[in-house]
Amino acid sequence: MLAVFDIDGTLVDSRATILSATRTAARAMGLPEPDYEVVRGGVGLSLTEAMARLAPDLGPEEVDRYTDHYKAAFVAMHAEPGFEEPLYAGAMDLLADLKRRGWRLSLATGQSRRGVARNLARAGWADLFLSSHCAEDGPGKPDPAMLHAAIAACSARGEQTIMIGDTGHDMRMARNAGVQAQGVAWGFHTEAEQVEAGAHHVAGTFDDLARQLDAFAARQRETT
Repeated sequence: MLAVFDIDGTLVDSRATILSATRTAARAMGLPEPDYEVVRGGVGLSLTEAMARLAPDLGPEEVDRYTDHYKAAFVAMHAEPGFEEPLYAGAMDLLADLKRRGWRLSLATGQSRRGVARNLARAGWADLFLSSHCAEDGPGKPDPAMLHAAIAACSARGEQTIMIGDTGHDMRMARNAGVQAQGVAWGFHTEAEQVEAGAHHVAGTFDDLARQLDAFAARQRETT
């Protein structure tokens, strides 16, 4: 079995960091600071696309500047002594348990390659994931390219693969790739938004997510 995880809002609680960096970037551009409800909608997309959605009246060059200001704010926060975006409680336990039981694990995220590398430097993460895929590698979510790449890199098949994420973008990507779309309720998009985007199920807790992964694996064993 292959479990492909999103990062922001699924494994890592980055809500405060993303909102703060976005508001800092808006001030630098002379734009109104966006509300969280506006910011959360673009999380999971490539950064440039997400920033363009926040300020649709900006031209391409201005969007690039807005994006650069966001990156600078984000890097500055991570450079502060002792700063670290927390994992959701239960995330590491689930990942370690899946790895012990023979699951193949991968990442598919709207983060930059630099952001992926920063997360893979977390204690224990480098040994967990067979591959990682991000928006800098090619088309971002909801295009299925990242999932197709993860399936190939992990020598899996589509029917053996489940995508775990917290946004409608994740669910649409999973559906576009023909894999199981598993949502989680603790991130950026609501359960209703994920279901509307095609989620087969939305887990309310990590225990619930573990049960859904077990059930998915059992169904696959029954068909092989």
